[in-house]
Amino acid sequence: MRPIGIDLFAGAGGMSLGFEQAGFDVVAAVEIDPIHAAIHKFNFPHCTVIPQSVTDLTGAEIRRLSGIGNREVEVVFGGAPCQGFSMIGQRALDDPRNSLVRDFVRIVDELDAKCFVFENVKGLTVGRHRKFLSELIEAFETCGYTVRKEWQVLNATHYGVPQDRQRFILMGARGDGHLPEYPAPISHAAGTTNCGSNIGPSCYDALADLPDAERFSSLLANDEVKVSNWGKPSQYARGLRCIGNDAWHFGHPRIWDPKVLTSSMRTDHTEISRRRFAKTQPGKVEPISRFFKLPPDGVSNTLRAGTDAARGAFTSPRPIHFKHPRCITVREMARLHGFPDWFRFHVTKWHGARQIGNAVPPPMARAIAGEIISAIGVEPTRPTMPIELGDAALLRMDMSQAAEFWNIGNPIGRRDRKSGATKRKQHEIEATQVG
Repeated sequence: MRPIGIDLFAGAGGMSLGFEQAGFDVVAAVEIDPIHAAIHKFNFPHCTVIPQSVTDLTGAEIRRLSGIGNREVEVVFGGAPCQGFSMIGQRALDDPRNSLVRDFVRIVDELDAKCFVFENVKGLTVGRHRKFLSELIEAFETCGYTVRKEWQVLNATHYGVPQDRQRFILMGARGDGHLPEYPAPISHAAGTTNCGSNIGPSCYDALADLPDAERFSSLLANDEVKVSNWGKPSQYARGLRCIGNDAWHFGHPRIWDPKVLTSSMRTDHTEISRRRFAKTQPGKVEPISRFFKLPPDGVSNTLRAGTDAARGAFTSPRPIHFKHPRCITVREMARLHGFPDWFRFHVTKWHGARQIGNAVPPPMARAIAGEIISAIGVEPTRPTMPIELGDAALLRMDMSQAAEFWNIGNPIGRRDRKSGATKRKQHEIEATQVG
């Protein structure tokens, strides 16, 4: 029987996928955003998705809803949002703005998990944020967990991902359990000296075999099209196209059509924007839009999520393709993040890009999860029975439809006229910049 994991603050499921590929069965995923929850349900149809805040949830309820009963939970993982600083005279962890972090600690304790992995921004390790980190470690220790205090900030480029993305990772084990190690780097970006001669994949390796979305007029209105002619894949792209059994790692194979190009809705740029994009040198920032142009022989800058509706609904800046005078598609973002081609995102560019920008790159999560597997003394097993993906309607729901699907209220809240005007203004600015 495979060890089980639980994903808190799951988003679309970057960490869920990495832990599954390392040999875990992720039995429950907690995600308050109903659209993200729907995407997780599509990609992980056998996982129980709990579309609510961790604040209103207990370990016992997670056990009941996921149907695991009294089975041992080997790992709880997730990236709780936090402010990382305290109000005057208060402990940082007591700041109400950091309540979700306290709930992460509480649920780890209530589930009596063997191990935990806490993921967050690297800024948590510097300046006054260090006080918060010290209190977080103390909270886990109070619950009986041994924490690896030589914490590390990991970069996705060291784990076979063509993107410069750094994340703080804190790990711990229950009682006298074996404390997990941090995964050793396996690759490095071109131009650096880490890891000997093992250079990781480049932007070219990630994107060159993908058909150009602008060949297909249907992608102006839809996000998928059947394609007969694909380019020759690099070794990295072969893995993401799931060519060969090893591409699935220890994850469950999905039933999918590899001839369909998905998550590839086009952006209709103006000719002025295209000329600016074409003139921009690879690895440089286009001065008007401030968009980064991907270097074919290097790695992407950090792909960011933008903001949700409650914070103005600003679109995440997608880089400029190294070959084509346009912003990259959501699928191309996914390639730069290490998501396989079977993995789907919301059909809109805004939600799809936000889901990728919020996610931990699956290859990095897989490397971390592999160390957890080793620490608990489990030999990972490879499933052989493929599973169907979820209902495609889950990919197209707007916020109201997704909330209705989950039978919950809209947790994001409706924008008032002022914030709606702010969003319209932002769209006008973006239209001026990128057409």
